Amino acid sequence: GAAPAMAMAWRAAPRLAARLALGRRGIASCIDPSVGLTEDQKEFQKVALDFAAKEMAPYMAEWDEKEIFPVETMRKAAQLGFGGVYVKPDVGGSGLSRLDTSIIFEALSTGCTSTTAYMSIHNMCVWMIDTFGNEEQRRRFCPSLCSMEKFASYCLTEPGSGSDAASLLTSAQRKGDTYVLNGSKAFISGGGDTDVYVVMCRTGGPGPKGISCLVLEKGTPGLSFGKKERKVGWNSQPTRAVIFEDCVVPVANRLGAEGQGFSIAMQGLNGGRINIASCSLGAAHASVLLAREHLTVRKQFGEPLANNQYLQFRLAEMATRLVAARLMVRNAARALQEGREDAAVLCSMAKLFATDECFLICNQALQMHGGYGYLKDYAVQQFVRDIRVHQILEGTNEVMRMIVARNLLQG
Repeated sequence: GAAPAMAMAWRAAPRLAARLALGRRGIASCIDPSVGLTEDQKEFQKVALDFAAKEMAPYMAEWDEKEIFPVETMRKAAQLGFGGVYVKPDVGGSGLSRLDTSIIFEALSTGCTSTTAYMSIHNMCVWMIDTFGNEEQRRRFCPSLCSMEKFASYCLTEPGSGSDAASLLTSAQRKGDTYVLNGSKAFISGGGDTDVYVVMCRTGGPGPKGISCLVLEKGTPGLSFGKKERKVGWNSQPTRAVIFEDCVVPVANRLGAEGQGFSIAMQGLNGGRINIASCSLGAAHASVLLAREHLTVRKQFGEPLANNQYLQFRLAEMATRLVAARLMVRNAARALQEGREDAAVLCSMAKLFATDECFLICNQALQMHGGYGYLKDYAVQQFVRDIRVHQILEGTNEVMRMIVARNLLQG
């Protein structure tokens, strides 16, 4: 059944005894991520969990240590429909809902959070081309991205504008039927290894209204990349600066109208925030199971740690926070799918709450492992490292608080 296969996923560098125990014990019903889902949703959740267990978890530690971008594994995931989850089917997408997407990324993240997080960014880029591109652009870019024959990167952040994205400086000067692009982007996931770059640049005056969105292909003259950054986590995806020096881009590669770029970027990020929160849920779920297993196996003072009431209470809190975060993320996903007025704020709330709480859950799971939790033989430390950046990217959690507060005070 699904339970043993799911449970097997949560051990990147397994100790055999613990692994067997996990397989036998299955999953506690109170944190079961399939509760409340339709039969279809349970089906692709199981496909994603099985893929995470077989194709990702056994390699998660190696990808991290050797900084491997697992292109072939992601292409296998794309064959299951995970390359364009919420992209329309006529260009190769799976045509699923935002809630379906959240369920899939949560499941995949139990196998390798870093790799799943990159896949979620790739999905966001393809969705932007699918949604805001014209027919010619959709047919040119989407099929090879949905199959992950090609990979995409999202280029918004700059060395001088992170949270203040509307002040970006990368400029695109119109020359006939081309733009000449100059500037640089920082912290770009996949940068240098990917094929398609969705770039926010300034075609007009200052502020958000002067920003447009261009799609660049690798190999464009004048497009280059900085050194590969050395990161705390997220090591299965390369991160580099993306540099434009008199890059000539056809006007035919602009998504939407001139000046629409900032709106496109923000609409993409609403989904991106749910996706990254979903990746946090998967890491936290895996960590709760790893902690539970350790508490039952490890003895101190002549009895299992599981008999210690303080640790029982901490485990109960972790499980409760996990379920609360999951409900918030799924609620926001539904709101976004339905195009509700409060969707953007609910996405911000969900991203804030889930990424903060799930980091605390993973960190507490590490603490429960004692000294073992700090060893790279144990998967829990990698979940802590990989999940930490989720509180920073796709809009920092400070910015999420600003969005929520602004909405409350305007109302």
